[in-house]
Amino acid sequence: MDKNTEQADVPQNDAKPAENQTPDEKTVPETTVVDELTKKYDELNDKHLRLAAEFENYKKRVKRDQDTAVKYATEKFALDMLDILDNFERALKSDDDKLRDGLEQIHKLYQSILSRNGIEVIKITKGTQFDPNIHEAIVSIKADVPEGEIIDIAAPGYTIRDKVLRHAKVAVAQKKE
Repeated sequence: MDKNTEQADVPQNDAKPAENQTPDEKTVPETTVVDELTKKYDELNDKHLRLAAEFENYKKRVKRDQDTAVKYATEKFALDMLDILDNFERALKSDDDKLRDGLEQIHKLYQSILSRNGIEVIKITKGTQFDPNIHEAIVSIKADVPEGEIIDIAAPGYTIRDKVLRHAKVAVAQKKE
């Protein structure tokens, strides 16, 4: 006999010596191994499918939460704006002597609400140079000042945190001919 053939014919089970084994323990039927592997595969596949389903549910829940957050993101801001509206209505109902004071208080309240929400006025003055990043030229006027200098401010500009929300609307000097 060939050396390779002799080794293949000898059952190898290192766990127990051959003399202590019963005939059933000497060889494991192939069907049992296949059944065990099939069972393990089914368990792992089931676990995988459950994790995939859980992950899909998680993604849907996160998307729903984000949609809700975006939908109601301005709710607090809107409530603050309603306070201003209430104050305007009170000011309109008051007598003329107190009207100016009421409007000034409303203006201060409005500015504080904008500030709390990260909205700030772009500080510009007449005589500064036009900057297209923060200014919008609505008119150019021939004047005796350097070209591109701001000579009038029609409407203030605003930033929200570090982004320009609205450019300041300005009149810019044009060179006289």
